[in-house]
Amino acid sequence: MGRRHVHKKRPVVVKYFRINAQIRAEKVKLIDPENDFVGVVPLYEALERAQTRGLDLIEVSPIDNPPVVKILDHGKFKYDLEKKRQKSKAKKTIIKGVRLALNMGAHDFETRLKQTKKFLEEGDKAQLEMILQGREGIHVRRAFDQLGAFVAGLGKVTIVQPPLKKGKRITAIIQPGN
Repeated sequence: MGRRHVHKKRPVVVKYFRINAQIRAEKVKLIDPENDFVGVVPLYEALERAQTRGLDLIEVSPIDNPPVVKILDHGKFKYDLEKKRQKSKAKKTIIKGVRLALNMGAHDFETRLKQTKKFLEEGDKAQLEMILQGREGIHVRRAFDQLGAFVAGLGKVTIVQPPLKKGKRITAIIQPGN
């Protein structure tokens, strides 16, 4: 009988902010709408200040003692949180690998050129790699020239890492140009 693999579930972190009457502390650290620290005040006073301005009292840091509360518009606060969440989910750049050969045919060269252009259009970086096998190691200059011709065929690109030779491998990293 084989071993059973049990997946551990990660705890789900739900960000919930208490507002107005939901706040349970007797005293709170109050921050006004202009982000100025007012001081430690009783909860009822903080609620009165928020109500006189027509705003909400939001508990932004419940783990502090006393908790930190801020006078804000709750709708605007939720909107700003959603914008930050969406911005953090923005697409991360990925480095895609493209392998070239010294004695590559013209059709293969064009295919790799089209694929690399597609990667760059999607906003990804591309790592160009050429491995010199066997006796190809004596044709280093030709390999650098072919890599240069490949980069020139891509059009507007920015070279992040210029071609470097490490052993029998020549690599370069490029990204979309401006």
